[in-house]
Amino acid sequence: MARAKSSNALWVGLFAAGLLMAGCGGKVSNPLGPRLPVADAGYLASPAPLAVRLAGAGVVLSGSAAPGARVRLATPQGQALFADADRQGRWTIDLGGVAEPRIFGLSAAVAGRQMQAQGYVLVTAQGRAALLRAGAGARRFDPARGSGLRTIDFDGGGGVEISALAPPGATVILRLDGRQLAQGRADAAGHYDASLPSAGASAPIRRGLHQIQVYGDGFSDTVSFQLSVAPPLAQGPLRSQLTSAGLRVDWMTPGGGVQSTLLVH
Repeated sequence: MARAKSSNALWVGLFAAGLLMAGCGGKVSNPLGPRLPVADAGYLASPAPLAVRLAGAGVVLSGSAAPGARVRLATPQGQALFADADRQGRWTIDLGGVAEPRIFGLSAAVAGRQMQAQGYVLVTAQGRAALLRAGAGARRFDPARGSGLRTIDFDGGGGVEISALAPPGATVILRLDGRQLAQGRADAAGHYDASLPSAGASAPIRRGLHQIQVYGDGFSDTVSFQLSVAPPLAQGPLRSQLTSAGLRVDWMTPGGGVQSTLLVH
């Protein structure tokens, strides 16, 4: 997706050094975590969030990392929570109360080497959670009600990323405003992703109200959403608002642009 530049000088400055995702060489510069040398992904697993649950008045996050790794979950302000991955590479962090949607950087260190998660972790007080990925669709990891749309990502350039859940291996058909634009199969985990406009299209997706439908054998899901350019982020790297289609979050990408993610339903 194209990335619209934000006018917020403070947060652009924090992101300006650029975040190279796990698996790339060089160093990671990330305002949601420390400057980390990127290790060889073949020897050290990137940390990843896998599940979220409500516990009393708080939210508990769990995930995977290299066995024995020290896992760090950091806010943009530099506050951090830590956990140690067990022998199976599992870790759990109790976030406590979450009054409003929060964004975190996730990293892990083991044997003097460190790795960054492939995106930012978003968590809400209601237990919704996703891994926000710049230029790609977010990956939800909160419990799903069944097959259907999970996230819609877009930016000022007219690119749209669709993520849905379906039975593993199922054929998924995607329609935009009644026109079929994509068809594919869900992967072994049931994830289906599509990029719009589709290959060969001559124009970006126009701004305004759109209807997205995904369907296949035994399931169908439709949502209407407003594709609009996010205003500059003036109060930090994240802004959220509840819409009729779900929770919309506008967030600062590592390159200094603003991407919008809609957590559907």
